[in-house]
Amino acid sequence: MGAGAIETSQRGKRRARRQRSKPMAEINVTPFVDVMLVLLIIFMVAAPLLTVGVPVELPKTAATPLPSEDEEPLTLAITTDGQLVLQKTAIERNELIPRLRAIAAERQDDKIFLRADGAVAYEVVMQVMGALNAGGFRNIGLVTDSGGPRLDGQKN
Repeated sequence: MGAGAIETSQRGKRRARRQRSKPMAEINVTPFVDVMLVLLIIFMVAAPLLTVGVPVELPKTAATPLPSEDEEPLTLAITTDGQLVLQKTAIERNELIPRLRAIAAERQDDKIFLRADGAVAYEVVMQVMGALNAGGFRNIGLVTDSGGPRLDGQKN
């Protein structure tokens, strides 16, 4: 009987070694989910901050939005007081065409977005559009807010 007791205790040790050396086959997804939720919150907070430009009260229209491009969109804004802001940099009117020509030489796309405050005179907007054309940008997108009135009498 004494010999039998020794054998069972040795078998128990062998089993314990085998169980400890087996790799775990489960994947713990909790850290992955935690990281994804943190990234989701960061992007939700950062997304509104990615819009380029100065605060401008855009006119409303029923036009559909333009499709997005591969390059970062170039934006020129005209504020209420008529100041020109290229991306985030304020520039003088006499500097606009030379700076646009330099930018156009480096870019593949000739598209530029024009954001003008609704209170800015039509004449000023057309003068700036002429300067954009002279600066090498033939594809001008006018930025507006959606949900404006439609001329055909139908509701949006």
